[in-house]
Amino acid sequence: MNRRVVVTGASSGIGEATARRFAKHGWSVVAVARRADRLAVLAADTGVDTFVADITKQADVEALAAHLRALGPVHALVNNAGGAFGLASVEDSDAEDWMRMFEVNVVGTKRVTSALLPLLREGVVEGESASILMVTSIAAHVPYEGGSGYNAAKFAQHAMTAVLRLELAGEPIRVIEVAPGMVKTEEFALVRFGGDAAMADSVYDNVPDPLVADDIAETIVHSIELPPFVNIDLVTVKPVAQAAPHKMIRGELKVR
Repeated sequence: MNRRVVVTGASSGIGEATARRFAKHGWSVVAVARRADRLAVLAADTGVDTFVADITKQADVEALAAHLRALGPVHALVNNAGGAFGLASVEDSDAEDWMRMFEVNVVGTKRVTSALLPLLREGVVEGESASILMVTSIAAHVPYEGGSGYNAAKFAQHAMTAVLRLELAGEPIRVIEVAPGMVKTEEFALVRFGGDAAMADSVYDNVPDPLVADDIAETIVHSIELPPFVNIDLVTVKPVAQAAPHKMIRGELKVR
Protein backbone atom coordinates (compact mmCIF):
# COMPACT_ATOMS: atom_id res chain seq x y z
CA MET A 1 0.00 0.00 0.00
CA ASN A 2 1.26 3.47 -0.87
CA ARG A 3 1.16 5.31 2.45
CA ARG A 4 0.93 9.10 2.58
CA VAL A 5 2.10 11.21 5.52
CA VAL A 6 1.72 14.95 6.04
CA VAL A 7 4.45 16.70 8.02
CA THR A 8 4.01 20.31 9.15
CA GLY A 9 6.89 22.60 9.98
CA ALA A 10 8.95 20.70 7.43
CA SER A 11 11.27 23.44 6.24
CA SER A 12 13.90 22.89 8.95
CA GLY A 13 14.80 21.02 12.11
CA ILE A 14 12.72 18.08 13.29
CA GLY A 15 10.10 18.55 10.58
CA GLU A 16 12.61 18.48 7.75
CA ALA A 17 14.43 15.48 9.23
CA THR A 18 11.11 13.66 9.64
CA ALA A 19 10.07 14.31 6.03
CA ARG A 20 13.44 13.03 4.81
CA ARG A 21 13.28 9.89 6.95
CA PHE A 22 9.74 9.04 5.86
CA ALA A 23 10.81 9.46 2.23
CA LYS A 24 13.70 7.02 2.81
CA HIS A 25 11.19 4.55 4.23
CA GLY A 26 9.14 4.67 1.04
CA TRP A 27 6.27 6.89 2.18
CA SER A 28 4.62 9.48 -0.02
CA VAL A 29 5.40 12.65 1.91
CA VAL A 30 3.66 15.99 1.80
CA ALA A 31 5.95 18.50 3.48
CA VAL A 32 4.19 21.65 4.71
CA ALA A 33 5.79 24.92 5.78
CA ARG A 34 5.73 28.67 5.17
CA ARG A 35 9.08 28.97 3.39
CA ALA A 36 8.84 28.00 -0.25
CA ASP A 37 12.59 28.23 -0.85
CA ARG A 38 13.40 25.72 1.90
CA LEU A 39 10.67 23.37 0.71
CA ALA A 40 12.05 23.56 -2.84
CA VAL A 41 15.44 22.33 -1.62
CA LEU A 42 13.79 19.51 0.32
CA ALA A 43 11.78 18.48 -2.75
CA ALA A 44 14.86 18.56 -4.97
CA ASP A 45 16.79 16.39 -2.53
CA THR A 46 14.11 13.82 -1.78
CA GLY A 47 11.31 14.03 -4.35
CA VAL A 48 8.68 14.71 -1.69
CA ASP A 49 5.56 16.71 -2.48
CA THR A 50 5.46 20.12 -0.83
CA PHE A 51 2.81 22.66 0.05
CA VAL A 52 3.41 26.22 1.20
CA ALA A 53 1.08 27.10 4.06
CA ASP A 54 0.98 29.02 7.33
CA ILE A 55 -0.96 26.83 9.75
CA THR A 56 -2.05 29.89 11.73
CA LYS A 57 -4.16 30.97 8.74
CA GLN A 58 -7.42 29.10 8.22
CA ALA A 59 -7.48 29.78 4.47
CA ASP A 60 -4.04 28.18 4.09
CA VAL A 61 -5.12 25.11 6.04
CA GLU A 62 -8.26 24.76 3.93
CA ALA A 63 -6.15 25.03 0.78
CA LEU A 64 -3.86 22.30 2.14
CA ALA A 65 -6.83 20.01 2.76
CA ALA A 66 -8.09 20.59 -0.79
CA HIS A 67 -4.63 19.82 -2.19
CA LEU A 68 -4.44 16.59 -0.21
CA ARG A 69 -7.91 15.51 -1.25
CA ALA A 70 -6.80 15.77 -4.88
CA LEU A 71 -3.74 13.62 -4.17
CA GLY A 72 -5.61 10.75 -2.52
CA PRO A 73 -5.83 9.10 0.92
CA VAL A 74 -3.84 10.36 3.90
CA HIS A 75 -2.61 7.76 6.38
CA ALA A 76 -0.62 9.78 8.91
CA LEU A 77 -0.30 13.37 10.12
CA VAL A 78 2.72 14.70 12.00
CA ASN A 79 1.82 17.97 13.72
CA ASN A 80 5.33 19.31 14.16
CA ALA A 81 4.98 23.05 13.44
CA GLY A 82 5.54 25.10 16.58
CA GLY A 83 8.08 27.20 18.37
CA ALA A 84 9.14 29.15 21.43
CA PHE A 85 9.53 32.91 21.70
CA GLY A 86 11.42 34.36 24.63
CA LEU A 87 12.63 33.07 27.98
CA ALA A 88 11.16 35.72 30.27
CA SER A 89 9.15 35.27 33.45
CA VAL A 90 5.37 35.24 33.65
CA GLU A 91 5.53 38.77 35.04
CA ASP A 92 7.91 40.22 32.47
CA SER A 93 7.16 38.24 29.31
CA ASP A 94 5.45 39.85 26.35
CA ALA A 95 1.79 38.85 25.95
CA GLU A 96 2.25 39.07 22.19
CA ASP A 97 4.85 36.29 22.42
CA TRP A 98 2.35 34.18 24.35
CA MET A 99 -0.28 34.76 21.68
CA ARG A 100 2.17 33.75 18.93
CA MET A 101 3.08 30.57 20.80
CA PHE A 102 -0.54 29.60 21.40
CA GLU A 103 -1.48 30.40 17.80
CA VAL A 104 1.13 28.10 16.25
CA ASN A 105 1.53 25.36 18.89
CA VAL A 106 -2.09 24.98 19.92
CA VAL A 107 -4.57 26.65 17.58
CA GLY A 108 -2.55 25.88 14.45
CA THR A 109 -2.30 22.24 15.45
CA LYS A 110 -6.06 22.19 16.05
CA ARG A 111 -6.73 23.77 12.63
CA VAL A 112 -4.68 21.15 10.77
CA THR A 113 -6.05 18.24 12.78
CA SER A 114 -9.66 19.29 12.22
CA ALA A 115 -9.11 19.82 8.50
CA LEU A 116 -7.33 16.52 7.91
CA LEU A 117 -9.31 14.16 10.12
CA PRO A 118 -11.88 13.43 7.39
CA LEU A 119 -9.05 12.54 5.00
CA LEU A 120 -7.42 10.31 7.60
CA ARG A 121 -10.72 8.49 8.11
CA GLU A 122 -11.10 7.99 4.37
CA GLY A 123 -7.60 6.53 4.20
CA VAL A 124 -8.25 3.73 6.69
CA VAL A 125 -8.56 0.26 5.19
CA GLU A 126 -9.49 -2.93 7.03
CA GLY A 127 -6.78 -4.06 9.41
CA GLU A 128 -4.95 -0.72 9.38
CA SER A 129 -4.97 2.42 11.50
CA ALA A 130 -4.48 6.09 10.70
CA SER A 131 -2.06 8.03 12.89
CA ILE A 132 -1.99 11.56 14.29
CA LEU A 133 1.32 12.38 15.95
CA MET A 134 1.88 15.53 17.98
CA VAL A 135 5.39 16.81 18.53
CA THR A 136 5.18 18.57 21.89
CA SER A 137 8.10 18.98 24.31
CA ILE A 138 9.21 18.08 27.80
CA ALA A 139 8.02 21.65 28.42
CA ALA A 140 4.51 20.18 28.02
CA HIS A 141 5.02 18.11 31.17
CA VAL A 142 7.52 19.82 33.47
CA PRO A 143 7.41 23.57 34.25
CA TYR A 144 10.68 25.43 34.57
CA GLU A 145 11.76 28.99 35.27
CA GLY A 146 11.84 30.90 32.02
CA GLY A 147 9.33 28.48 30.47
CA SER A 148 6.44 30.85 31.00
CA GLY A 149 4.42 31.06 27.77
CA TYR A 150 6.13 28.08 26.13
CA ASN A 151 5.24 25.85 29.10
CA ALA A 152 1.68 27.15 28.95
CA ALA A 153 1.32 26.55 25.21
CA LYS A 154 2.88 23.10 25.26
CA PHE A 155 0.87 22.04 28.32
CA ALA A 156 -2.22 23.06 26.33
CA GLN A 157 -1.07 21.08 23.30
CA HIS A 158 -0.50 18.03 25.50
CA ALA A 159 -4.00 18.40 26.97
CA MET A 160 -5.51 18.73 23.49
CA THR A 161 -3.71 15.54 22.44
CA ALA A 162 -5.11 13.62 25.41
CA VAL A 163 -8.63 14.89 24.77
CA LEU A 164 -8.39 13.98 21.08
CA ARG A 165 -7.37 10.43 22.00
CA LEU A 166 -10.50 10.12 24.14
CA GLU A 167 -12.72 11.60 21.45
CA LEU A 168 -11.41 9.20 18.80
CA ALA A 169 -11.67 6.11 20.99
CA GLY A 170 -13.46 3.39 19.03
CA GLU A 171 -12.04 4.52 15.68
CA PRO A 172 -8.92 2.98 14.11
CA ILE A 173 -7.00 6.24 14.58
CA ARG A 174 -3.96 6.38 16.82
CA VAL A 175 -3.04 9.57 18.69
CA ILE A 176 0.65 9.67 19.55
CA GLU A 177 2.70 12.27 21.43
CA VAL A 178 6.46 12.66 21.10
CA ALA A 179 7.94 15.05 23.66
CA PRO A 180 11.57 15.96 22.91
CA GLY A 181 13.97 17.41 25.42
CA MET A 182 17.08 19.28 24.30
CA VAL A 183 17.52 18.97 20.54
CA LYS A 184 20.25 20.96 18.84
CA THR A 185 18.80 22.31 15.60
CA GLU A 186 19.77 25.22 13.43
CA GLU A 187 16.86 27.47 14.36
CA PHE A 188 14.91 26.61 17.53
CA ALA A 189 17.07 28.44 20.08
CA LEU A 190 17.95 31.16 17.57
CA VAL A 191 14.26 31.96 17.08
CA ARG A 192 13.57 31.77 20.81
CA PHE A 193 16.24 34.36 21.51
CA GLY A 194 15.24 36.71 18.73
CA GLY A 195 18.23 35.96 16.50
CA ASP A 196 20.88 36.29 19.23
CA ALA A 197 23.33 33.65 17.99
CA ALA A 198 25.63 33.86 21.01
CA MET A 199 22.78 33.24 23.44
CA ALA A 200 21.41 30.44 21.27
CA ASP A 201 24.81 28.74 21.14
CA SER A 202 25.17 29.02 24.92
CA VAL A 203 22.17 26.70 25.39
CA TYR A 204 24.19 23.79 24.01
CA ASP A 205 27.60 24.89 25.31
CA ASN A 206 29.58 21.97 26.73
CA VAL A 207 26.55 19.65 26.74
CA PRO A 208 27.78 16.14 25.84
CA ASP A 209 25.90 14.79 22.83
CA PRO A 210 22.70 16.83 22.70
CA LEU A 211 20.10 15.19 20.50
CA VAL A 212 19.79 16.24 16.87
CA ALA A 213 16.71 16.47 14.66
CA ASP A 214 17.16 13.04 13.12
CA ASP A 215 17.06 11.39 16.56
CA ILE A 216 13.52 12.69 16.99
CA ALA A 217 12.63 11.90 13.38
CA GLU A 218 13.65 8.27 13.97
CA THR A 219 11.36 8.14 17.01
CA ILE A 220 8.47 9.64 15.06
CA VAL A 221 8.77 7.27 12.11
CA HIS A 222 9.22 4.25 14.37
CA SER A 223 6.09 5.15 16.38
CA ILE A 224 3.97 5.44 13.24
CA GLU A 225 5.38 2.31 11.60
CA LEU A 226 4.58 0.06 14.56
CA PRO A 227 1.78 -2.50 14.01
CA PRO A 228 -1.59 -0.77 13.63
CA PHE A 229 -2.90 -2.10 16.98
CA VAL A 230 0.00 -0.49 18.90
CA ASN A 231 -0.43 3.09 20.16
CA ILE A 232 2.48 4.95 21.71
CA ASP A 233 0.54 7.38 23.91
CA LEU A 234 3.64 9.31 24.96
CA VAL A 235 7.36 8.98 24.43
CA THR A 236 9.75 11.44 26.05
CA VAL A 237 13.15 11.71 24.37
CA LYS A 238 16.06 13.46 26.07
CA PRO A 239 19.84 13.31 25.85
CA VAL A 240 21.44 11.34 28.68
CA ALA A 241 22.93 14.59 29.98
CA GLN A 242 19.47 16.04 30.58
CA ALA A 243 17.67 14.78 33.67
CA ALA A 244 14.95 17.46 33.45
CA PRO A 245 14.38 20.77 31.67
CA HIS A 246 16.09 22.53 34.57
CA LYS A 247 18.87 19.96 35.20
CA MET A 248 21.43 19.71 32.43
CA ILE A 249 24.91 18.27 32.91
CA ARG A 250 27.66 20.18 31.15
CA GLY A 251 31.00 18.50 30.69
CA GLU A 252 32.02 14.88 30.49
CA LEU A 253 29.68 12.23 31.88
CA LYS A 254 31.55 10.02 34.33
CA VAL A 255 30.73 6.93 36.36
CA ARG A 256 30.83 7.70 40.10
